[in-house]
Amino acid sequence: MRCPRWPLLLLLLTMLSGCGYHTAGQGTRVPATVKTLAIISFVNRTQTYRIEQTMTAAVVREFISRSRFKVLNEETPDADAVLKGTVLSAQVSPLTYDSQTGRASSAQVTVTMRVSLVDRGGKTIYENPNYIFREQYQVSREISAFFEEESPALDRMARDFARTLVSDLLENY
Repeated sequence: MRCPRWPLLLLLLTMLSGCGYHTAGQGTRVPATVKTLAIISFVNRTQTYRIEQTMTAAVVREFISRSRFKVLNEETPDADAVLKGTVLSAQVSPLTYDSQTGRASSAQVTVTMRVSLVDRGGKTIYENPNYIFREQYQVSREISAFFEEESPALDRMARDFARTLVSDLLENY
């Protein structure tokens, strides 16, 4: 008895053709023509001292470590695109209180940023007007052993922001 080959061949081809899904993150938002990226110092619209420097430095480090771009620190004719950012707000809010003293025992810092990537011709490649990042930290109970934790919390939050921004640009979901 002979088995028909066409149905088996059709079944095999159907299985090999796949379902049409693909892995996310295969593309990038940045055109292949962009080789040099200028990351200029972010603008600070808050009263928080040097926060723009912390955020800019974290983004520069992340781009250097994770991307193929040559990174410049100023806008020059050599730059194929320019990344600009503005720190719109920075707030510290108490989260929990010590029941005995009534003082805050933990706090949260919240930073809102606006970021845009513009190519040499002035065309906006990427823009997010409302990045919001939060980081919690503990407030020291003893004044003699007081250690200001707000700065390290801002550093951790800046690294998270930089990772997210670079991922948003390099991994087009």
